[in-house]
Amino acid sequence: MVAQIELSEAEVDRVFHALATSTRRDILRRTIEREQSVSTLAADYEMSFAAVQKHVAVLEAANLIVKRAEGRERLVRANPEMIARARALLARYEELWRSRIARLDDLLAETPRSAVSDSTDNANKNNEQGD
Repeated sequence: MVAQIELSEAEVDRVFHALATSTRRDILRRTIEREQSVSTLAADYEMSFAAVQKHVAVLEAANLIVKRAEGRERLVRANPEMIARARALLARYEELWRSRIARLDDLLAETPRSAVSDSTDNANKNNEQGD
């Protein structure tokens, strides 16, 4: 089986939406550490159980967590495959921006010092003439 690496635009939107609130980021962090019931997760937040369930549903829709039934409980755990795919996406963005910054640094290094000095001298002369 070949693992899908690229995220579709819809998947990217769902992942960023899911990670947009601190409560959902915290739920994800806690489920990375260990599988937990929705009830256990809800106990630590100052919101209703239903509100926590909605946060879990958003994370589940983004495939960042997996929920399963065990008796009457719903257990939640992080989905390491999707987290890895999201991390790869962010790594590509980081690479893109690092290369752009490197090109900008190169362009700035190519600017002759005399041209920078001349423009500064001209600005200073213009300021003196205005006085």
